[in-house]
Amino acid sequence: MTPAPWSLWRRIIALCAIVAGLLGLIAVSATITAAANRTDTNQVMDRFTPAVVNAERLYSQLLRQQSSVRTYALTGKESDLDGYRDSQAQEAQILAETQRLVGDDPALAEALRQVAAGTAAYRSQITEPLIQQTRSSGVDPELAAPTDSSRAVYTEAVNRINRLSQQIIVRRDVVASEVRQTGNVLILLLVFAAVVVVVAGAMLALLMRRLVTRPVTSLAAEVRRVAAGDYDHEIHSLGPPELADLAGDVDTMRRRINAELTDVQEARRQVEEANRMLEQQAAELTRSNRDLEQFAYVASHDLQEPLRKVASFCQLLQRRYSGQLDDRADQYIGFAVDGAQRMQRLINDLLAFSRIGRLTNGFTEVDLNKVVLDAAAQFDAQREATGAEIIFTDLPAVRGEEPLLGALFGNLIGNAIKFRRPDVPPRIVIDSHRTDTDEVEVTVEDNGIGIEPEFADKVFVIFQRLHAKETYPGTGIGLAIAKKIVEYHGGRIWIDPAQREGTLFRFTLPIFTPPVVVTPPVPAVVSEESAS
Repeated sequence: MTPAPWSLWRRIIALCAIVAGLLGLIAVSATITAAANRTDTNQVMDRFTPAVVNAERLYSQLLRQQSSVRTYALTGKESDLDGYRDSQAQEAQILAETQRLVGDDPALAEALRQVAAGTAAYRSQITEPLIQQTRSSGVDPELAAPTDSSRAVYTEAVNRINRLSQQIIVRRDVVASEVRQTGNVLILLLVFAAVVVVVAGAMLALLMRRLVTRPVTSLAAEVRRVAAGDYDHEIHSLGPPELADLAGDVDTMRRRINAELTDVQEARRQVEEANRMLEQQAAELTRSNRDLEQFAYVASHDLQEPLRKVASFCQLLQRRYSGQLDDRADQYIGFAVDGAQRMQRLINDLLAFSRIGRLTNGFTEVDLNKVVLDAAAQFDAQREATGAEIIFTDLPAVRGEEPLLGALFGNLIGNAIKFRRPDVPPRIVIDSHRTDTDEVEVTVEDNGIGIEPEFADKVFVIFQRLHAKETYPGTGIGLAIAKKIVEYHGGRIWIDPAQREGTLFRFTLPIFTPPVVVTPPVPAVVSEESAS
């Protein structure tokens, strides 16, 4: 049984494991070497070098003691012994510090004890007796002069200090040599790690080229052949199992696409047929809407004449026979007159509604200030009777039809005056601001009875009323006309639900942008004289 070939993932994992093992071994070795190097470096810098400096300081303190005592022997002043006592304290401090630095080395610790014994002998045999003799006998220059015995004791103490310094220097040099060795080992380990990384990268690149790049290139060529239209070509791949599986999946997809190609073409044909039918239905719907608008216009127009006759004769009956019949007959005649008049208003409103957008002169520049003034002038009698106040300033110019916009503001102002609160003069504020979409948002705010939020959409439906006709007369088509006018101009209208008192209408209109006039260049005129 032939074993299954290794997958690309297994080969990469094996290579990474080998490289990781080598790098891990190098890292452990480098860590141990670096720790030893750091320890030795700390010994050189923090122990032996300060100890050598302390040996030099011991010699300086011994020389200072000698000088202070000789000066005292010449002058007899006790103040000259201050340096002697201070140098003793400094010497004790230096010895203690040096003991802390090199005390763990037996040889150096013994040499340090010899130095302490030598300096102590120098003081007990030379300096202290000289001080006592000077105090008892007085100043004597001959006492200050060194003798052979004092030179021998001083020289012995200095020699012990020098031996300590040499031993410390030798020990420091040995440790420094170890530092250099461990540093060289670290460099070799880093070089070896770099070699391992380079070799691993080269092996990985070779592995990727042999097991990925070449097989993928071959697979891409076969896929392009199928994509070019040869759907019967079978796709094969040589390489690791992953690419072989990928080639098998692509070939399976090829067979499925080939099998479903006919179904796709049939579905495309059906979609095209459905689109054609939708276009026919859209055209039919457009024609139907146009016919309905024409029907509404014609019906409302043709109903005017018979309805006027009915209303006229009912009013004639009411004027001629009022009071001559019984009360029930007068009531019936009143009902007929009122019904005929309301029917006339409904037909007139329906006729106005159907005319919106049908009879048009095109959009032009319309000054909303003039439109609002003209619309407000229609309600001069109501304004004087109710004390209504209409406020507006600096309204912009928009693109639209002035008669329709006049009807829009007339409906909104008329509603504000009609639906006022009892004993409160109506106050209507008209304002505007420009939006980010090159539109003008116009607001019409009043202090009337307001509209509940749940009826904010219902009021724009044709013939929808929120109040009885006895309370507020009208046909319920005014806001429907306003909505159709705004939508005809490409905008939208709504009621702001955040308004707490009265009603706040908001609607958008396209802003008027003056056309850019390009002046043609004036051709140069060349006179006959200049030409000649």
